Amino acid sequence: MKNMSRAAIAALIALSLGAASSAAQQAPRQATMAESIEDFVVGNRILADQGVIADGFGHLSFRSPADPGRFFMARARGAAMVTADDIMEFGLDGRPLDQRDRRMFGERFIHAEIYKARPDIMAIVHSHAPSVLPFGVTGTPLRPVSHMGGFLPQTVPLFEIREAGGNDTSMLVNNPVLGAALARTLGAAPVVLMRGHGFNAVGSSIRQAVFRAVYTDLNARILADALRMGSVTTLNESEARKVAETNDAALDRSWEVWRFKALANTPKL
Repeated sequence: MKNMSRAAIAALIALSLGAASSAAQQAPRQATMAESIEDFVVGNRILADQGVIADGFGHLSFRSPADPGRFFMARARGAAMVTADDIMEFGLDGRPLDQRDRRMFGERFIHAEIYKARPDIMAIVHSHAPSVLPFGVTGTPLRPVSHMGGFLPQTVPLFEIREAGGNDTSMLVNNPVLGAALARTLGAAPVVLMRGHGFNAVGSSIRQAVFRAVYTDLNARILADALRMGSVTTLNESEARKVAETNDAALDRSWEVWRFKALANTPKL
C-alpha cells in the first residue's frame, strides 16, 4: 500500500465497496423469526383481502429463518382469520413437530417439496384464484402482459397431476410423490399453474411471494380481458427482467398499502 498512488488506492477502495454492495444486493438480510411471524399473519390477511385466497382452502407458508429444513404454515383455517397462535411447524417431510389436536392442510406437501427442491425459496403461496384457472385448462398460456407481472416467465409452467398420479386423484397434492412432481414442474420459475386447481407463487421472502401471488391474479385478469379484444402483445424477456428488478426494489410500497387495507377489513391480529 505504501508504494501505491492515491489514484490506485482510491480505485481499490471503490472496487472493494462495489463488490460489497453487489454481494449485499445478492444476499438480502434474512428476516428474524419475529419479523417473519408478523409478515406471515399480515400476508394471510392481505391475500384474503385482495381476493387471492378468498376461500378457506388456500395457504401461505414460510421457511424457518433458524432451520432451512423446517417451515411454518397455519393450521387449516381461512387466511382472513389467521393469527400467530395458528402457526404450526413442519419438517420437509410434511410432518408436524407439534400437531396436538389441530387440523392441518392436506396440501402441505406442496410447500414441503418445493422447499426441499428450492433452497432459495423462503415463502410459498397456494391459491385457487378463479382468474388463473382458465389458463390451466384451455391451452392458452399465462404470459406477462402487465409491467407489474414482469416476474412471470414467458410461459408459466403448468402442472398436470395425471402425469404424476394417474387419472383417479382427488386433484389435491396431498402426498410427497405429488409434491415432488409439482416442484419439478415449477423448476426455477416463480409461479406454477395447477390444471383445474389453482397456482403456486414462490419468493425469497413472504412479501415477495405475496406480491407475486397478487400480481399473478391481476396479470391473469388483464390477459383474459385483452384476449377478448384481439391479439395481445406480451412483455419480452428483457422488459420482464428489468421491470421485475424495479418492482422487487419497491415491493414494500405495495405491502404498506395492502397491509393498511387488510387490517382495516379483518379482525385483530
